[in-house]
Order: sequence, then C-alpha cells, then structure tokens
Amino acid sequence: MTHADPAATGSRRLQLKGQHLHFVGIGGCGMSGLARICQQQGAIVSGCDGRESDTMTMLRDAGIEVSTDQSAEALQSDVEMLVISAAIDPAHAQVVAARKRNIVVFKYAQLLGLLMLGRTAVAVAGTHGKSSTTSMLSHILIQANLDPTIIVGAVCPQIGGGWRVGGSDLIVAEACEFDRSFHNFHPTHALILNVEADHLDIYKSLEEIVESFARFARKTPHASAGGTLLINHEMPHRLPITAGLDCQVKTIGFAPQADWRVGVKDDLARLHHGDEVVMDWRSPLPGEHMAYNAAAAAVTAHRLGASWTDIAAALESFRGLERRMQQMGTRQGVKVIDDYGHHPTEIDTTLRALRRHEKPQRLICVFQPHQHSRTRFLLDEFAASFSAADIVIVPDIYFVRDSEVERHAVTAADLVDRLRNRGVTAMHMHPFAAIVEQLQVMTREGDLVVTMGAGDVWKIAKQFLISVC
Repeated sequence: MTHADPAATGSRRLQLKGQHLHFVGIGGCGMSGLARICQQQGAIVSGCDGRESDTMTMLRDAGIEVSTDQSAEALQSDVEMLVISAAIDPAHAQVVAARKRNIVVFKYAQLLGLLMLGRTAVAVAGTHGKSSTTSMLSHILIQANLDPTIIVGAVCPQIGGGWRVGGSDLIVAEACEFDRSFHNFHPTHALILNVEADHLDIYKSLEEIVESFARFARKTPHASAGGTLLINHEMPHRLPITAGLDCQVKTIGFAPQADWRVGVKDDLARLHHGDEVVMDWRSPLPGEHMAYNAAAAAVTAHRLGASWTDIAAALESFRGLERRMQQMGTRQGVKVIDDYGHHPTEIDTTLRALRRHEKPQRLICVFQPHQHSRTRFLLDEFAASFSAADIVIVPDIYFVRDSEVERHAVTAADLVDRLRNRGVTAMHMHPFAAIVEQLQVMTREGDLVVTMGAGDVWKIAKQFLISVC
C-alpha cells in the first residue's frame, strides 16, 4: 500500500484544493464527516460503501458522488488519493487497484492526522467517553464563538451531526485506540479520559494498551510549544503513560489531589482548581461519569480561550448525542432509553446512573454484545456489570471483525448462564421481533427499558415504541 510521508509535510497545512479523494467505506460516521470536511476545503470527493443508508443520501445531497459499487472498475481514473476506514481489508478491490496505479492510500486516521498539522489540534482519547466529551467540548467552543472544525464518531445534532468546518485554526477530534489509529494524530492538546482493557482482538494485553496510550501521549509537543495533556488522576496507569513526557501534564478526577477536581451532588456539578471553585453547572445528563466528561471538556475549552461563564451556560444547554442515554420515547407508561455502551464499565456506570436518575419500578436491559472476542475476553466482567438491572435480555452477539473460529468460541447463552449464576434474571432471545413481543408482554407502567450495545440493538427500541399490543 502506498502512503505519503507525514514528515514531508512538516508543520504545514495539508492542501487539498482541486485534488480528487475517493473514500472507501464512506458511509461510516467518521468517514462521512472527514469526506465533508475535505469537500469544504476544496477537494473533489467521491466514495463507495457496501450498503445504502441515510448517510449515503446525505452525501449525495451535498454533491458527493457515492455508490455501492466497490469494484476496481468503479475507481475513477483521475483519483489522486484513496482514503479507507480501519475496517477495510487491504485486499479490497479498490485498494488493490489503487496500489497498482500508484495512487496514494491513507487510512482515515492518517488523513485526519495530517489535517491537524499547522493547526491548534485537540485529540480526545480514552476507553470510554470520547464521543460525549468531544461533542461537549465542540458545543462549548461553538457557543463561545471560537468556531472550531470538528470530527466525532457519533451524531450530535447541536454541532451539526458528526462534523463541522470552522473558520478558526482549531480542530477537535475524537482519538480512537482501535487499530492504534490515534498514533497518526498530531495534537497540540491531548486528553486521556481513562484506560481499560478493550479491543483485545488488536492488543495482546492491558500492558500493550497502556503502552499504546503512552505513545499517543508522546505525540503531544513540548510544553514550550504549547503542548498539554489532561489525564485521569485516579486511573492506575497514569504514571506509566506520563513518564518522560515533556508537555505540560495536568490531572482531572474526583480525588482531592487532582489538579482539577470534580464534585457532584444530585444534578449539580462543581469544578475545583486547587482550592478555588471555578465553575458550577447543572448537568442535563445523569451520572458522575457525564459530569467528569463535562469537566474535562470545560478545562480544555477554558485552555482554548472560553470563559467559565460561557462554558457553564453551554454545558447546561447541551442535549446529548444519539445513542448516549438517548431518550427514545414512552409507550403506555414505559420509558425507553437507548445507549451505545458495549464495555462492562460503560454498562455498569450507565445503568447505575439511570437507576438513580429515573427511579424506575423495574429496569429492563436489552443488551446486545458487540464482537465475540470482546465478549469472550471480558465475559466475567460483563456478567458483573448488570447489577443495577432487574431483567436482562441478551440477543445474539453482533458479529463484526472476528474470525469464524472466534464466532464459535462464545455465544450469548454463555453470558446469560454467567448472569443467572450471579442471581440476575436473564434470558437469551432471538430474533429482534421475539424480543419486542417479549417486551410487550412483560413491561408495565413505571418500567424503564434500556437497549444497549454498539450494534443495531437500537432497532428493538424503535420497534417496541411503534408496536401495537
């Protein structure tokens, strides 16, 4: 695969005007946003994806030529750069064709990293909370008239979806550890919200994950050049990650020893800097984890020039993201919420927050495991993460990226068995239509139904809300 050398660009901005970029996997949230940003910067943009979607329609409406034809013959003759998502196989027909034609091939993260050069770039990393924190930060910066360019791997209606082209030199991006993608970034300001075991189909151990985050942190420039890192104070891996860094390092957390300390009582959150209270705000989203994410966004926004008054007002007006504790509706007195949580820590934290905030008669969670490898590696942790739920319904595991061998190594029934062994009322059901029927029969007024997972489990929430008894 042919790649341009990022070092050859130095600190100069990447110039895309007039160049033809073709995106393989353009229907994804990040890829579609990056395509729109490149189009706004004057590039000629086209792309392909394996299926039609609302995103494909949106891209066509924006004047981008997109197709489900992924053949080598469909790759236009004037393409100068091929951009691929992390999920695209190197043997993909258009990737092979591009290599034969000596067309430069970039992964999504490589191109996004190059777009950071010559700009004030913020990269938000962590096992959990990246999308929420990136979106909150983006919303604050927009409300404070700092006019950032944004790319986030989720849909936040208040910032225009998952991307935005601003008029300033600020660029804010979610930095994902999958495939070590964030090693391609060039942040001026980096955030590491937390680090836990995940993506164990990519990493061999937690130690490898910690080293990967440490390498990301080392991408931040020297303190004399304005480089900063804001990192979780309480996590056990903080010191191995920050050892030897020459950027400015500050910590954030709930402990009194943190440089920036978060306090939460009911829905009132408070941010301390040392002994000084710098900001209070009422969090519209439940849970200490959301207050922590908001505080990390607030500290970064203030570093970029936003006032504490503007930051507090923006946070109180933030309405959240799609699939992050998203209020879907109510059916006959049963409230339905959808959430993207797919890691044990996310599940435990989110369900506890919803139980405290919503105070349901019963909390019924429909959890769709995401990836067989993740489910197998973290099976015991998953089983321990549903203590706040009264009933757990588990459909089949969402199959993505894993091998057929991995697919047969663990099933949804294995997770249900572990849950039952812990005294949790749990059942394995499939297909989705059967789960909707079960919810129709079992739910009663005052219940809370939470659909949860990184796959297509949200369809159950929608079908349940429109179903007729």
